[in-house]
Amino acid sequence: MAGLNVNVELLRTILTAFVCDEVRKVGAQQVVLGLSGGIDSALVAYIAAEALGAENVHAICMPYKTSNPESEAHARLVAAGCGINFSVVPITPMIDPYFEMFPEADQMRRGNKMARERMTILFDHSACHRALVLGTSNKTELLLGYGTLYGDMASALNPIGDLYKSHVWQLSEAMEVPREVIDKKPSADLWAGQTDEEELGFSYRQVDELLYQMVDLRLTRPELLVAGFEPSFIDTIYGKIQNSHFKRRLPVIAKVSNRTIDRDFRYARDWGK
Repeated sequence: MAGLNVNVELLRTILTAFVCDEVRKVGAQQVVLGLSGGIDSALVAYIAAEALGAENVHAICMPYKTSNPESEAHARLVAAGCGINFSVVPITPMIDPYFEMFPEADQMRRGNKMARERMTILFDHSACHRALVLGTSNKTELLLGYGTLYGDMASALNPIGDLYKSHVWQLSEAMEVPREVIDKKPSADLWAGQTDEEELGFSYRQVDELLYQMVDLRLTRPELLVAGFEPSFIDTIYGKIQNSHFKRRLPVIAKVSNRTIDRDFRYARDWGK
């Protein structure tokens, strides 16, 4: 995959094979994912259905009382479109009693709690179905740290974690994700009226161009300036990447032995077979 314009059919083949291989190599047959009504989870649902068969995919919509009703409607549309199993588990009964004890909590604390509550539900259902949890965070979000550690960023495997948002749009078009989902403004729907791009302060298409040249092509700051990017934009994005690095790695383990996990012992999970 090179650049922000990709061979979508090749990408589709690679990602469906990835899901099929990674799920079955650990002895599982099924997967679970959170279906929010947004484009990222919709694309993952379509990939999983094509890779494993729709009957082996369990999608769960987990609205809060302030969630936009359109989100659940779009999640249902996606589930019907690819024929996967679908259920709704409202999280209001879990969230509200907790924050009755902490009424001073701001939107960030509440949003993080919701994201982590949703992930506990997904992992519980993964145990119920003997399934793996699929991640739905794209490369743009992961690089910017735009996600909740052990919340939406948690999963057993992530088929779209190396796709910029621009790639997600392109592949969603090719896989015929519902038009309503492709065209709407990206939102985590953590509170009324929230949109990703308004919260970030820039558009995904803007930042994808910079991230691709900064991360994939390894252009230096002077080279990025020559390419036409604003100094403040470069510095803002560089800072976000640097400050969120801890979210993109396993917890740091104090080294006291000859072979420490994630330092000296890094075998793939099929090691020893």
